[in-house]
Amino acid sequence: MIAATLRLARGDFTLDVSLALPAQGVTALWGASGCGKTTVLRALAGLERAAGRVAIGDEVWQDDATGRFLPVHCRSIGYVIQEAALFPHLSVQGNLDYGRRRVAARGGGGDLDLRATVELLGIGSLLGRRPDTLSGGERQRVAIARALATRPRLLLMDEPLAALDAARKAEILPYLERLHRELALPIVYVTHALDEVARLADTLVLMEAGSVRAAGPLAAMLARTDLPLARQDDAGVVIEAEVVEHDPVYGLSRIAFPGGALWLGETAGALGTRVRARVLARDVSVTRQRPGETSILNVLPVRLEALAVDRSTALLTLALCASASADAGRAPDGVRLLARITRRSADALALQPGDALHAQIKGVALMQE
Repeated sequence: MIAATLRLARGDFTLDVSLALPAQGVTALWGASGCGKTTVLRALAGLERAAGRVAIGDEVWQDDATGRFLPVHCRSIGYVIQEAALFPHLSVQGNLDYGRRRVAARGGGGDLDLRATVELLGIGSLLGRRPDTLSGGERQRVAIARALATRPRLLLMDEPLAALDAARKAEILPYLERLHRELALPIVYVTHALDEVARLADTLVLMEAGSVRAAGPLAAMLARTDLPLARQDDAGVVIEAEVVEHDPVYGLSRIAFPGGALWLGETAGALGTRVRARVLARDVSVTRQRPGETSILNVLPVRLEALAVDRSTALLTLALCASASADAGRAPDGVRLLARITRRSADALALQPGDALHAQIKGVALMQE
């Protein structure tokens, strides 16, 4: 586990957080600019001197109670920022070798194979080139490889895609997904982009004005209507599923998960492949009766768990269940949908928590495959 208690005051800003993060997978720190995300990352790295304690497993990097504070060069971290910050006078191979020299200077680290990292990030053909000949996405992949070359116990990533245009961002995201799937290394990932959170994170920490507003598993956090996440235009849920069918005639695939299944555009994943799908709240509508004739392929029985209303819209939390009948059992844990409809529609349907409904899902995006 990554355990950190950090306190820092700077002018009119105060950081005061306690974190207990998993020792594996991606933890995303999400929040508005200025909420303290980067300050947390810098404090974990030892670049920012916050008061408190930082421990990675049984290794204590900082403990003010005992006077212990490891400087940044003694902490087993990899750090990736918005700009790749590669050494311009060195080739890609030279930049990676610099990372490996840091391991020797620090006295060891993890056992990550650099050759495997080069393959994982698809930079084998770039090793002889200089940074100024690379695209933005290529430079960032090299920067990640250099950070991993230090064999860190913890990888810190501070908005690594923020400086890239949409095309370069689309280029690098699949490589970040591969890191997520194939490395046991814990990653703390700072972003203000909800689509990156949905694609990459396992755990989500929502920060607000220097403190932690909420934290927990990604699926549960995204389904909470009491958090600012639900007010975003691209609010929605993430569902972990498995490819169970391909329909080559219509160019579709079907994915299954506890409580239901969804059709979506054909995926190259073999049957049994684990995938991550995203369903946006704006793509979900509800009916009291199952529609008899509809162009919507995905219609699922649900129970209305919660209803949050503002002046013009209603945000519904829907629990998937095996049956929408009045005596249906409770939904499988963690499987929830959000639906954003007009307040007028909610009133017309006289919606109340506990209602048995059907969710019509217009679109499903496959985030990982």
